[in-house]
Amino acid sequence: MRKINRRNFLKVTGVLAAASALAACGGSSTSTAGSTGSTAGSAASADGAKAYNELTVGTDNTDLKADLKFISHRTDLIEDGTFDGYVAAFQKLYPNITIKYEGITDYATDMTTRLTSNDWGDLCMIPTNIPLTELGDYFEPLCALSDIENDYNFASNRAYNGSVYGIPSTGNAQGIIYNKKVFEAAGITTLPKTPDEFLDDLQKIKDYDPSIDPLYTNYAAGWTMTAWDAYTSGGATGDPDWMNITMPQTKDPFQKGILGADDMGPYAVYYILYEAVKRGLTEADPTTTDWEGSKPRINNGQIGAMVLGSWAIVQMQAAGDHADDIGYMPFPITVKGTQYASAGADYCYGVNKNTTDDKKLAAMLYIKWLTESSNFAYDQGGVPVLKSQEYPDTLKAFDGIDLVEDAPAPAELADLATEVQQEAELMLNADQTHVMRVVEAGINGDETLDDIVADWNAAWDAAVDACAPQ
Repeated sequence: MRKINRRNFLKVTGVLAAASALAACGGSSTSTAGSTGSTAGSAASADGAKAYNELTVGTDNTDLKADLKFISHRTDLIEDGTFDGYVAAFQKLYPNITIKYEGITDYATDMTTRLTSNDWGDLCMIPTNIPLTELGDYFEPLCALSDIENDYNFASNRAYNGSVYGIPSTGNAQGIIYNKKVFEAAGITTLPKTPDEFLDDLQKIKDYDPSIDPLYTNYAAGWTMTAWDAYTSGGATGDPDWMNITMPQTKDPFQKGILGADDMGPYAVYYILYEAVKRGLTEADPTTTDWEGSKPRINNGQIGAMVLGSWAIVQMQAAGDHADDIGYMPFPITVKGTQYASAGADYCYGVNKNTTDDKKLAAMLYIKWLTESSNFAYDQGGVPVLKSQEYPDTLKAFDGIDLVEDAPAPAELADLATEVQQEAELMLNADQTHVMRVVEAGINGDETLDDIVADWNAAWDAAVDACAPQ
């Protein structure tokens, strides 16, 4: 098994070695079920407490008593009792630590607001729109990055100035969920590698059976549309520096051919969505899509494909009697003759810096158990966080694909990507408005994709100038 490397492309061969950049989203209601960081080292050693990497689960502090509140975006795993099972297994080692989950559907918005209160809970999934420089305002530094980066994939995802504030829950490979039986019945024998090949395949599905939705957008859910942005980084460029370093300093990044005349670049991602809607290759009325209802529909062959991270594979498999029909393919973009896929962390576990010391310790023990002992990432069809763990069979189609993990920006540019996106009002991976505009244009025909891209580029270019490092 080869390591995921930010700077060197990873070719997956033989045994699976796959990995994505977008945190899995949860469905605007809630449900429940049973020190600023200077450096992690100084925070851990200030009172003699162990850092995250120094803890031995099942041996250290087994008599610890604590009641933890854990806020999560995974409302589905709360409601179906999955998290209760993990808690029960953990309590065999730590019987005096209780953990109560609270689920939030509109997670990025609601959790970001709740962080302004010091007593929001003890653990949460760190919202991806929190600037790295502000992590220490809300979260406990867990350890030094250098202490875990050799053993953990995506360790730098929620790290700043050498300190880790969040541990990835799992990793995502960015691709497309599809129903293998539908594709086969439509005469599709080879997975598409380019946008036009994919669009042609969607047309074949429509021609085969007009009752099947070739591509299901899940437009009405809103948050699901942010998934499209994740494919504009390494998967569309082959460049690990693109998202956090190059793009925030590049003019016209959405322009077709930004990488050269023969390569669409990030434009290709939105081209697929726009053309699929425009050509009638999606559901008849995107405003009536149903996220929960889409799961059994793709399971039983009423939907051909959905653009979602690998975190969603298990949900689609579990939604009916045809789990074996659910497949996962790389996103159909080729850059200079090579197909890439983005690889990166899902949401990261974070510990409230304002909770008690006992709760901080209990929270770290639970996080470490989830990461290293629970098999959570494998169970969810994700890329493992611990480099020594196995990859799931669900990522078999990524055999031979070059995988790219977004490289973190250097300290002096740590927040530049967020600042440019905020200034341009184009919050990639966090806000769905701009992606929904593409769908609406495809339906209404009131503007072309090039019209939209021209607006995006104008706003982006102004933001690059306004936010340029001095």
